[in-house]
Amino acid sequence: MERFGFVGLPNAGKSSLFNSLAGGGALAAPYAFATTDPNVGAARVPDPRLDALAEMSGSKKVVPTTTEFIDIGGLVEGASKGEGLGNRFLAGIREVDAIVFVLRAFSDADVPGPADPLEHLRIVETELTLADLESVESRIDRRRKASRSQPSDTALAKEVAALDAALEHLAAGTPLYRAWPLGAVFDGPDEDLHRTALRSHFLLTDKPVMAVLNLGEDQLDAATELAAPIEAELPGATVLPLCVQLEAEAAQLAGAERTELLEGLGLGEGALERFVAAAHGLLGLCTFLTTGEKESRAWTFRAGWRAPQCAGRIHTDFERGFIRAEVIDWAELLDLGSWSAARDAGRLRVEGKDYPMRDGDVVEFRFNV
Repeated sequence: MERFGFVGLPNAGKSSLFNSLAGGGALAAPYAFATTDPNVGAARVPDPRLDALAEMSGSKKVVPTTTEFIDIGGLVEGASKGEGLGNRFLAGIREVDAIVFVLRAFSDADVPGPADPLEHLRIVETELTLADLESVESRIDRRRKASRSQPSDTALAKEVAALDAALEHLAAGTPLYRAWPLGAVFDGPDEDLHRTALRSHFLLTDKPVMAVLNLGEDQLDAATELAAPIEAELPGATVLPLCVQLEAEAAQLAGAERTELLEGLGLGEGALERFVAAAHGLLGLCTFLTTGEKESRAWTFRAGWRAPQCAGRIHTDFERGFIRAEVIDWAELLDLGSWSAARDAGRLRVEGKDYPMRDGDVVEFRFNV
């Protein structure tokens, strides 16, 4: 399960965002450090494809994918030096797969703190970068000495080169996600090698990032223009403008009431659906599906994974003993009406070990161990 950590200043709206996505459970209060320990929650990922397949198959059980959210708490200026509860919160960030900056844009006399989202971003980025700089400076000399004593260890040499590159960027005040954009994993071999070599160091800024811009209800009509400066400051990152308080209130309502409120306020499908789409895109996540009378289920995988890797999401034996995959697109399967009808019509594709799975594939794996 992928983990997304909410990072921002006190009173930015992190706990309210957590409640809007996970359906409640976090204390949201207008004072600093209302969250002293991380709140951890999971939400089912809505997927109409899965629901349609379950209805077609008459499935007794429907299992969507889930996403985990972590409300880490508020950082303050000086957190990298232990100010506030900084060290505790910084440790929590190291454990997530991606960072979600929660940036406040609304003004409220009853809620202390700045209302300039660019100021929020500047402070948080500075603290994460300083913390990473301290981490790299404390480790690099030991790794250099180890590399000199083991000249044949190419992996160690690559690690030292990556630490040197990271040190240069961090010392200049540049977080690594700005120095090595996520797309560089696919476009630039040096950046890809650096990310791989640094993985064991769990650096805070060597993670994919997105931003949630927390708006007041009276700012919703100007959401696009308010998000533009953040998009310019974080090129390539998704910036999601939301009225987090309204979304948190809507999350407390059941189906029809929630839909009615969202539509009445012009909030569309709601925060969860929009957030999950953005978050999955950030990590390059796709979904394949399995369906039958017993169960219909959705499974996430990384774009570019081959069929055996995806089979391993179900069970390691499926990957180890992979023989082939029988595959069909979800919409085509629905048109045919059943798995047996698709087989009779010769529409199931038989794919081998080199097949790159696609988002929306419905599959049965054949294996032998």
